Amino acid sequence: MERQASRVSDVVVRVRVPAKVNLFLGVRGIRDDGYHEVVSIMQTVGLHDVIEAQLFGAASAQHPAARKRMTVTLGHDGGPRVPDGDGNLALRAARRLAETFGAEHDNGQHEDDPRSHLELHKRIPVAAGMAGGSADAAAALVALNELWGCELDRDELRAIGAELGADVPFCVTGGTALATGTGTATAQVLCRGTYHWVVGVQDEPLPTAEVYRTWDRIGTPSEVEPDAVLQALRTEDPEALGAALYNDLQLAAFHVRPHLGETHRRLLDEGALGALVSGSGPTLVALAESASHARHLAGLTRDRFSRVHVVTSPAGGPDLT
Repeated sequence: MERQASRVSDVVVRVRVPAKVNLFLGVRGIRDDGYHEVVSIMQTVGLHDVIEAQLFGAASAQHPAARKRMTVTLGHDGGPRVPDGDGNLALRAARRLAETFGAEHDNGQHEDDPRSHLELHKRIPVAAGMAGGSADAAAALVALNELWGCELDRDELRAIGAELGADVPFCVTGGTALATGTGTATAQVLCRGTYHWVVGVQDEPLPTAEVYRTWDRIGTPSEVEPDAVLQALRTEDPEALGAALYNDLQLAAFHVRPHLGETHRRLLDEGALGALVSGSGPTLVALAESASHARHLAGLTRDRFSRVHVVTSPAGGPDLT
């Protein structure tokens, strides 16, 4: 029988991290470096993934601060659509933090080699415009920062996150933020009140690159400003927020998946205060008047989605639990 590697510590660090939606997304055009210039208002919503982090290895092993090499592994319950290896942002985040903290990634040739294992419990849909991969990367940074005793603050974790993906810095902080540039430069904005949402999830992913390529063909740089959304959030005005919801990528998403446009119209016809594609889609989010109204909308449109969630926002950031 194969001997299991011994735990370095019985401590398990558990981090709960929320998904995000875009309340506003304006595409200003293509930059000289090939990336798209955007202006976005992002907000976290109450749909969460959980990451658990634990150290394994020889009893004498210590965390990466005292090691030259460290293996980081990842397990998950998210099915085949969750990327493995370097394609997984959470694993890349863990390895990048290890490098920052003075440890190289080892291949784990021996079972007693020091190893940090991440276990991902997936609920945020994959490739759905809700920053699920970025949220997991943020959770991995927060969890391992605690487990390894790195003592980095959130701004330092955000800087590492910016090397991994546009949404990761926001996901490290959460809440409500205005993002500019490629999306990595964010500033927290005032949001009063609680908002109730219907989140309609489609199992068939809609790749971000495909949506942006479509926008490059059929879209034009937007001059719409986020002021109306910001004002609605400051004044706690759900009706004004619903009317101001905006996403330039929605046109491209509807072009690639026409049924999304039909479902969007149905949500509005059934009484949603506003509705839009989150990020590059294919998730649709609809703003409701109240929790009971959100449940009513979800029931009326459930046949249009693979899954429907009723959630509130804002939902904060990654939390140690």
